Amino acid sequence: MTWLSIHDPDDAARATLILAHGAGGNRDQAMLTALGAELAQRGVRTVRIDLPFRRNRPKGPPSPAGQPADRAAFAETARILEIDGPVLWGGHSYGGRMASMAVAEGPDRPDGLVLLSYPLHPPGRPEKARTAHLPDIAIPTVLVHGRRDPFASPEELADAAALIAGPTTIVEVAAAHDLAPAKSGAPAKAADAVIALLDA
Repeated sequence: MTWLSIHDPDDAARATLILAHGAGGNRDQAMLTALGAELAQRGVRTVRIDLPFRRNRPKGPPSPAGQPADRAAFAETARILEIDGPVLWGGHSYGGRMASMAVAEGPDRPDGLVLLSYPLHPPGRPEKARTAHLPDIAIPTVLVHGRRDPFASPEELADAAALIAGPTTIVEVAAAHDLAPAKSGAPAKAADAVIALLDA
């Protein structure tokens, strides 16, 4: 399948993370690749996927009409790969938002969520908060966020995380929306938080 890439640990995986990209990228985004490598070293398999909108065209943003298919991609990937054991869903920005909305809608629900740079609102538009579905998330959730992210200040993100019904962990790094994986330490810190989620 040309729309996914897999990071397998050396031994049997203790869990699988299905991870999607942001609106302007694809499964090869630097943060996704780095996180997959970090988690493989810790015994977690990562499946990086291109969302359906990106499979349909190599460039350009997603459209509202395509969001249902993008949300369904997480459960469909788990079924196609016949994943056994604990499974987590997540993604960067738009990908994480689609994962979180899929969890809130059900009926398929993973064992945890990993939200990288959750796009709480468009830059400069805090009144357009994307929080309506958050109270319907009742599973453990890790949020990895840059302190300089224009899509949410640390304070705004903390307020949004408090709306999630399940337990939440916020990992802050010195970065903007891309999380600067080569400089901020975000991949290792995110991987540590995922392992803590699995150990809880």
